[in-house]
Amino acid sequence: MTRSLHWWTRDSAGPTLILPDGCLDVIVRPDGEAVVAGPDAVARESAGAGRHVGVRFSHGLGPLVLGVPADELTGRVVPLADVVGRDAAAGLEAGSAPLLAEWVRGRLATVHDDDPWAPAAFAAAAVGTPVATIADRTGLSARTLQRRCRVRFGYGPQHLARVLRLQRALALRRAGSPWAAVAADAGYVDQPHLARECRALTGRAPTLL
Repeated sequence: MTRSLHWWTRDSAGPTLILPDGCLDVIVRPDGEAVVAGPDAVARESAGAGRHVGVRFSHGLGPLVLGVPADELTGRVVPLADVVGRDAAAGLEAGSAPLLAEWVRGRLATVHDDDPWAPAAFAAAAVGTPVATIADRTGLSARTLQRRCRVRFGYGPQHLARVLRLQRALALRRAGSPWAAVAADAGYVDQPHLARECRALTGRAPTLL
């Protein structure tokens, strides 16, 4: 389960472009307010300057921790208390990194998930496995996979695959690969296909990311 958690801190002077990644975050803002940032279908700009401290839940873990379907939070940023209830969020009223860590540990202690399909599906999509193959491997029909993906990731398997392919492409580019090689290695038809998908998901050309 630890691979499904990523702790992060961001110091920003203003709005920051947040790229979709199929994950859900609990964030403590500079003013101490704790919020939930649901899975983003497309890129969005974060609000406000200052230090943000957060934990990112991937592989479908977030909805289990928060007790709410991911698709109820897709594209939304809402107060944590509105999601888990004021009593459950009370420990983070004056949020900080240590308090957030303590809160997460407490929530994880209540999580029980004996069905490995979600982390397996996420991991497979992250390396470019076709959606039909993911369905076969998990033993789910296309309709059931669609429904379950919306609950755990915020959108269906096709969109999850697009989002994770873009993340894979940007990681290759950051590692130094030229754009033509990035497009081929990440699974795009060609470089123009990569450019179209990048604009569709982020509103920007690949070179601006």
